[in-house]
Amino acid sequence: MPTSRRDFLATTFLYGAALALGSPTWLKAAEAVAGVAGKEKLIVRSLRFYDLETPVSLLNSWITPVNLFFVRNHMSEPTTFDPESYRLTVTGEVEHPLALTLTELRELTPATVINTLECAGNGRAFYQPHVPGVQWQRGAIGTARYAGPRLKDVLTRAGLKPTAKHVAFRGLDEPPSKVPPFIRSIPVEKALAAETLLATQMNGAPLLKHHGYPVRALVPGWIGAASCKWLTEIRVLEPEFDGNFMKPGYRLPKGPVAPGSEVNPENAVAITHLNVKSLITHPADGSTVKPGGVQIRGAAWAGEAAVAKVEVSSDSGRTWSPAQLGSDHALYAWRFFEYAWRPARPGSYVLMARATDSLGAVQPAQTAWNPSGYLWNGIDRVNIHVEG
Repeated sequence: MPTSRRDFLATTFLYGAALALGSPTWLKAAEAVAGVAGKEKLIVRSLRFYDLETPVSLLNSWITPVNLFFVRNHMSEPTTFDPESYRLTVTGEVEHPLALTLTELRELTPATVINTLECAGNGRAFYQPHVPGVQWQRGAIGTARYAGPRLKDVLTRAGLKPTAKHVAFRGLDEPPSKVPPFIRSIPVEKALAAETLLATQMNGAPLLKHHGYPVRALVPGWIGAASCKWLTEIRVLEPEFDGNFMKPGYRLPKGPVAPGSEVNPENAVAITHLNVKSLITHPADGSTVKPGGVQIRGAAWAGEAAVAKVEVSSDSGRTWSPAQLGSDHALYAWRFFEYAWRPARPGSYVLMARATDSLGAVQPAQTAWNPSGYLWNGIDRVNIHVEG
């Protein structure tokens, strides 16, 4: 929202110009000042297709409110939608192709999954040397309660052939000229998992347009790109889908590479699950705190694994102390943590958080560089100053 008369006048002028000229460019400029409707508290990383990041200080509840949930779009959101003519088709390596209406989808037995959804590029801004792409910092993440029929139930109704090895999703988003549609696939084993959904609700309400209305895939524990929004087609395949957003997009090198080098897509693999990671949400980076007790708070998550422990350091990583984990937890969801810290003296400090998952993986000091800036999970660092 505008914070001054000058901001208010600028916003009014831009919207007036947008309405008078009917220009998408002017509309985008107006939104950049006023914020995207319903998402005014988020950080605008791009208005081309809407890439909106949540300020870390607002990630303070186990279930992220929808108005604070980040937005990541690869293309333009659907401009038109007719609920009456909508069909979700299931084709490919199946015995009985389907074309399900919204009513038929809603009549299927629903399931509920609490899932931490994170963009694969979250933290891209921290890679050195710099990599191109949306310069997410720490807030392209949120946790929501999703509900809808299990994908397994729909695939069972269609009848999988023995050749069914992968399941591809396609949405209704609108690609710009010459850009291929956004399609990604997941292995059939993940598609048949009880927690993989065709989500129609988010936090107890129908999905909003920014989050994939009327239905999105929900692939818990995996990168956000696997959970295709505005879902319109499910195609069962024998090979992994071979398209732009599977190859060369959303792939990681099979081994370490020199920073700044290029990687042949044939020497990379499709990204699947999220890595173990933690985030300090309080105190804020760059803040000044009063002497005495300081409550360090944050969240940790580990994709398909559970968070086993979180440790906190106040001396730039020389020593570590265990944090207390919150009581709210679920597989595929982050877990909050707290640590009561009493600074020994006034001055500047670097606070750090390090998570370990149930499989023994430990959050690294720094993530190995990759040319697309994916899966940053380096130890989180917050610089603060304690008053004298």
